[in-house]
Amino acid sequence: MNKQTSLWIDNHKEDLIEACRKVLRHRSVKDLKSADPSKGIPFGKGIRNCLDEVLLMAHSLGFETQNLDGYCGCVDYGEGEEQLGILSHLDVVPEGTGWTYPPYDAQIHDGRIWGRGALDDKGPAISALYAMAAVKASGLQTRRRIRLILGCDEESGMECLAHYHKVCASPDLCFSPDADYPLVNSEKNICGAVFHKSFSSVLTIDAGTVRNAVAYHAACKLPLEEGEIRSCVDLSSFSPFEISVESEESGGSLISIQGVGAHASTPWMGHNAIYAMFDLLSRLPLPEDDLTVLQELHQLFKYESHGQSLGIDQEDESGRLTANCGILHWDKDGIQELALDIRAPISTKENEMFATLENSMKKAGLLLLSRSWDQGYHIPEDHELVVKLLEVYRRYFPGEAKPLAIGGGTYARHMVNAVAFGPERPGFVTSIHMPDENIPVEHLIENAKIYADAIIALACKEDEL
Repeated sequence: MNKQTSLWIDNHKEDLIEACRKVLRHRSVKDLKSADPSKGIPFGKGIRNCLDEVLLMAHSLGFETQNLDGYCGCVDYGEGEEQLGILSHLDVVPEGTGWTYPPYDAQIHDGRIWGRGALDDKGPAISALYAMAAVKASGLQTRRRIRLILGCDEESGMECLAHYHKVCASPDLCFSPDADYPLVNSEKNICGAVFHKSFSSVLTIDAGTVRNAVAYHAACKLPLEEGEIRSCVDLSSFSPFEISVESEESGGSLISIQGVGAHASTPWMGHNAIYAMFDLLSRLPLPEDDLTVLQELHQLFKYESHGQSLGIDQEDESGRLTANCGILHWDKDGIQELALDIRAPISTKENEMFATLENSMKKAGLLLLSRSWDQGYHIPEDHELVVKLLEVYRRYFPGEAKPLAIGGGTYARHMVNAVAFGPERPGFVTSIHMPDENIPVEHLIENAKIYADAIIALACKEDEL
């Protein structure tokens, strides 16, 4: 641990905390209705305002800054022929419902800052900014230039990095504070698939907000009376889901199912309300066209996390495949959108997996509308990034520490010589993409110290840790 940078961060911890809270108050969700790329607002005003806020903070800390047409921001410091990149993002997934504290108030309770983006990834971005400021204040000479990249579209397409590659050269090596400690050197392939089916239906179902999160709420309007539904299904048997049935004034009923959210890369940590809705509705006296589709979908998904019944389950050294149904839109004209997020092992063959998936979904009459494939990566354990960052980690958390392979997708997969480094800690219950997302204040501060040490180890002439 570098004493100079650690002391500087301690002396500026209140500024760090307030900077984090200020950034969390921006609702930086992608909003194409307010987007105007010609004015440097490619992802909406909320994200652009948040980017402006952070760049202003960086400027006030004495850094050179750049706004890359609203796609990314850059904070630069140091000298050297090579460049170290720190990859973070300011956009967030939609807040959803079920929050104890308002998602954009950045309130502090129980030693934690609560808000959407506290852990993914605004909190770590501000920790990284203050880590750079601590290194700058220490006066250590650099052998690599340091650039904090502030992306604006990590959660829904990563157009920000595509634009970055058009206008800037990639850093020579990078780490991204947007995953897990001790370090992630391998990420699975990320696959997306959207299915649909046109037919006449009596149902209206809306569930989920984004593909890459477990759908924790689902609602269905249907032409059955409340009493008839309750007589067919024992709602108490669906624990841990919370289910309500209410009569509609216009006739029929509204079924609401509350599950538990989770990141799509770890679907077993949540309870998918879409799967419970398939299960419940498949037991009701609905028209044959609806009932047949529902029963088939229930058999294909059940409550599984690894695509077993879809026939796509597989595993290698990078981990086991995960499958998540994140979005369902169903109306009188049929299933308009059923969106899947699949994290496939590195050895997975793209065309073979999609062929199997399409054949399985055809059992329910659903056809593939679109698909995507984002290739994973692997950085060897003897690479400078892995060796030095693990050394830094062990200074704070003594003991054995090995690189991780994850299903999550970070910026690291879009740069050469890149890994993910924090902020989630072993044994710490994550709140990413869930209601009540939060970060302990002590973690926010300690992360800044860890990232400062990482910068020194990878970019400074003298390692004075």
